[in-house]
Amino acid sequence: MSTDAQVPFLTQEAYDRLVAELDHLSTIGRDEIAKRIEAAREEGDLKENGGYHAAKDEQGKQEARIRTLEQLLKTAKVGVAPASRGVVEPGTVVTALVAGGEEVFLLGSREIAGDTDLDVYSEASPLGQAILGLKIGEKTAYEAPNGKSISVEVTGVETFSG
Repeated sequence: MSTDAQVPFLTQEAYDRLVAELDHLSTIGRDEIAKRIEAAREEGDLKENGGYHAAKDEQGKQEARIRTLEQLLKTAKVGVAPASRGVVEPGTVVTALVAGGEEVFLLGSREIAGDTDLDVYSEASPLGQAILGLKIGEKTAYEAPNGKSISVEVTGVETFSG
């Protein structure tokens, strides 16, 4: 059973950027890595061929990225970053006091952030789940993976502008 908190949010810009990346990796990227593997294979003994093993490793990482992108693009909710209503939603920039220290981060997918310097927390993360739907001034706590309870107070919510 799927909930909206598990559906990744992407802006149209992020979606288009990821589609272009997937297209490149699935076509040109695969051709380039296949040529590198073939060239390394022609060098001889594969057991001690560092170039061959490096190319195969890169191929595995590239195929994993392709699968990740395919899944993300298939399941993502694409739209405009929500206008700030003072409520924490996927695609908003949140300012919060987390364990007493101020943090500013984007709630959503790392893919939305693109080239920004913002930290990103998934809506499915313990912090993301705890603050989703909270309004400015509201407090909560969540359990960290180490079992420690961490206090959070939402002090600001802004529209993500990319």
